[in-house]
Amino acid sequence: MRHILKYTFSFCLLFSMFWVQAQETPTTATKEIVQEKPKLKSKTEPAKPAIQETKKDSVPKTDRYGLRVGVDLYKLTRGFYDKDYKGVEFVGDFRLTKKYYLAAELGFEDKTTDDDRLNSTATGTYIKGGFDYNTYQNWLDMENMITIGLRGGFSSFSQQLNSYKIYNPNPYWGEQPAIVSDEKFNGLTAGWLEVALGIKAKVFNNVFVGFGVQLKLLVMNNKPSGFDNLYIPGFNRTYDGNFGVGFNYTVSYFIPLYKKKVIVPETPDKKETPKK
Repeated sequence: MRHILKYTFSFCLLFSMFWVQAQETPTTATKEIVQEKPKLKSKTEPAKPAIQETKKDSVPKTDRYGLRVGVDLYKLTRGFYDKDYKGVEFVGDFRLTKKYYLAAELGFEDKTTDDDRLNSTATGTYIKGGFDYNTYQNWLDMENMITIGLRGGFSSFSQQLNSYKIYNPNPYWGEQPAIVSDEKFNGLTAGWLEVALGIKAKVFNNVFVGFGVQLKLLVMNNKPSGFDNLYIPGFNRTYDGNFGVGFNYTVSYFIPLYKKKVIVPETPDKKETPKK
């Protein structure tokens, strides 16, 4: 009797487990199907925008346009320690666009060259004109510049042969004394092209200091008869052939004429599209 009750109880327990499992299976399946169905939106629920954008805050910026004029301190002060040199150079630029500037230099030089065989003095004026491109990206209202530019130069000058020595290939009796000449050649001209690299930094309100280097190529050189131009005002020494190098150290003042507001467009930072 005890065994019969044991088997009967086990059978009932097993039957109840199968019955519970049979009831849970269709319920779960039905639940999964219901979850896959899209929910209907209520008519009163506001529609969400299809595209959500997060915009960055824009910073207003004003660019100043005007004329900057200055002087080359190197040429102006060189005469204090070099007795063979006198000169001055004025520099200027005008801002055309955000990056491009018209640029020009005007100067005068009087330079005596004392070579091994001759002594000569070049005196004249020169002018250079071209453009500069500012490669530096300023922050807000900064106006510093790192420029690369191109110039065309022209000089009108005279050469005076002060003295010279006759070359003697067999100096048995020693060197010959220098012969004083004082012969002067007027109306000489020269032209060249140059690539200008420069830096300008704003140190005070509208006051800038700068440093520049020029690489020059002589394309025209009107030489006097029986003589050579050892120095050309604005170009520098010519004993290295048609290539020359120059540099300047300037201080300049900026004269603002008008301003332009730069509108920075607000660009979207993130875009989300609705899922289909």
